Amino acid sequence: MTLAINFGWLEATMLAAVRITAFLVIAPPFSYGAIPTRIKAMLGVGLSLAVGASVSVGYEPLSTGQFFGSLVLQLVTGALLGFLVLVCFSAVTAAGNLIDVFGGFQLAQAFDPQSMVNGAQFTRLFQMTALALLFASGAYQIIFAGLIGSFRAVPVDGIFAISAPAEMLVDAVSQMFLSAVQIAGPLVIVLFLADAGLGLITRVAPALNAFAMGFPLKIILTLFLVGTVYLVLPGVVNALTDSALNLMTGVR
Repeated sequence: MTLAINFGWLEATMLAAVRITAFLVIAPPFSYGAIPTRIKAMLGVGLSLAVGASVSVGYEPLSTGQFFGSLVLQLVTGALLGFLVLVCFSAVTAAGNLIDVFGGFQLAQAFDPQSMVNGAQFTRLFQMTALALLFASGAYQIIFAGLIGSFRAVPVDGIFAISAPAEMLVDAVSQMFLSAVQIAGPLVIVLFLADAGLGLITRVAPALNAFAMGFPLKIILTLFLVGTVYLVLPGVVNALTDSALNLMTGVR
């Protein structure tokens, strides 16, 4: 009895598994610490088997040295794609951090080992909400589609230009800061004006101790405004998913 093994398919599938697994370890929502590492590895292997037939088309078996070089390249490619998605969705966490700073909640910050986020209440709340929306809305499937599409842009036996990812990283970080300001900007402005108003009241009536009265006022105002921002988060996550997909498919 003989067993025929297609070494071209096997090598291409192994290279695809390395890229997909590296992506799953870094990119949200799959990078969340509550998901066991073995589940991520099994998911990476399963997805690589699903795309093995397509990525092995035209693939020629490599020598030992070339194969290990390709493994390293696929690891870097998957990590780069995952980091682009991570930076894109970090805008939601950054917006929550801005709200914590201007709302006076920054002193209550703590480190979350599951999500690897260090922040106060709204930082973690926004981050958890974004993860929940990614799973509930099916946006993670769009991220999967972008990952699978990366094999057409950069085959398992191909390389990408170094300048293109570097430029995309700069654009992604710039877009992250811009998105964070767009999400939390109106709320930050209102809270800043509230502090300015309390300062004017203190100047006019120093005995009133307006800042002591302002703490509960700022908390109520922050909760009210965050409720308004919370209503638009599904649309924000949808826009960030489209941005992440464009970034992933733009790697050449």
